[in-house]
Amino acid sequence: MFRHLLDLKSSPPSPGGIREVWRIAAPIIISMASLTIMQFCDRIFLARYSSVALRAALPAGALAFTLTTFFQSLAGFTGTFVAQYHGARRKLECTRSTEQGIWLALLSWPLGMALIPVGYGVLGMARHAPDVYEAEKIYLLISMLGCGVFSLNNAISGFFSGRGDTRTPMAVNMAASAANIVLDYAMIFGKWGFPEWGIAGAAIATITSCGLGVLLLLAIYWRKRFREEYATWPLRRPARAYMGPLLRYGIPNAIHAVQDIGAFALFVVLLGRLPDADVAASTIAFSINNIAFMPLLGMGMASTILVGQYQGARNSAIAQKVGYSALKVGWGFMAVLALSFLLFPRMYLSLFTGDAEGLVSLDEVIDKGRWLLVMMGVWGMVDVINIVIAGALKGAGDTRFTLLYALVMVWLIWMPGEFLLVLYFNVGLIPAWVYMTLFTFLFAVGYGLRWRWGCWKRIEMIQSGQRAEPVPEAEGV
Repeated sequence: MFRHLLDLKSSPPSPGGIREVWRIAAPIIISMASLTIMQFCDRIFLARYSSVALRAALPAGALAFTLTTFFQSLAGFTGTFVAQYHGARRKLECTRSTEQGIWLALLSWPLGMALIPVGYGVLGMARHAPDVYEAEKIYLLISMLGCGVFSLNNAISGFFSGRGDTRTPMAVNMAASAANIVLDYAMIFGKWGFPEWGIAGAAIATITSCGLGVLLLLAIYWRKRFREEYATWPLRRPARAYMGPLLRYGIPNAIHAVQDIGAFALFVVLLGRLPDADVAASTIAFSINNIAFMPLLGMGMASTILVGQYQGARNSAIAQKVGYSALKVGWGFMAVLALSFLLFPRMYLSLFTGDAEGLVSLDEVIDKGRWLLVMMGVWGMVDVINIVIAGALKGAGDTRFTLLYALVMVWLIWMPGEFLLVLYFNVGLIPAWVYMTLFTFLFAVGYGLRWRWGCWKRIEMIQSGQRAEPVPEAEGV
């Protein structure tokens, strides 16, 4: 059944069609789903441990990710270059691009740790309750100390996924996620000889399991097959010919990622000023939200890979077809989840609530929580456009447009409106979420028009070179 789901042995799919998109996307979605389940279990364990830990983990985790996402995204953009070089049938350059990502991950690790005081300052300005603030600082500190392992994971994964082998990162991520769930339980509650570390245990478990994933990826990357075919060993020094283009196209993409995550983190912090019941409802809804949007991010990654490959092969017509096919798959996936949000709100909300002392009760969050889930379903169907088409544009190298458009829309329309609603008019939780939902509709218009007009087709990320027949189906390891 699992092999049939991934469509591994069937006849070759139509170039740029739904089957080809699904063949690349299915392992990514499964991989992202495993990460989502990991985060989901993390939140459930923390909710069962204490409401303080639950309330602290989301803003601190979002802030830590915001402060380091520039480095993670820059290192991970190597996968886009690997996709284009793979489309052009230039194997050595796939490896050379990957090496630049590895070096960027290693060199940026100390820079990430240097941002810890900045994180403390941001959390302090939020003026959360003292016990929540102390828990946030612990979670932030540990997450920032281990930030480099996430960048390394992204860089090395890009070698496999850029070539169309999305099954290898899937297998590694599933193994790492399973390890994280086990370590979460042991370190949060003090099981199997571990101390009871609470929220600190959740952060340590995440870093440890990601480090395990990096070691597994390196072991595969340096296997004999890849050493001989792609010259993956030894690791060469950074090269200007490859590092320059990576920085040119990768920096706008990394800044875009920072502003996306930063805006979300700021929104979460802003809502932290609302009454406790509203904060709990919003935190729980955002935790549930990861079920839907982490796999959709995987669909965006799939469109990046395939568009990059076909642009590398100079076949823009098929690349454009990829974008529309990915939209269809994304809408089908989101429709199922949106329906479950609508029909089973109590089931979702009950996972994070309980009757024990210190836990949030279901009665406190059910009234507003069910409406938040409805809005998540509505905006999710539209946000498929934002996620998938943005990924496709990045695969073509159109990173400057995606950055500038997002900066204008987020910081001149969305965030000013939220500040006015929450701080000036004091409207509360539901209107703040309604405004975010309306903004998502407006945001999708620009990406849709950009993709349809085809300005991205004229971008050349890699230098022209000899190109062979269409990209073959990648074989997993």
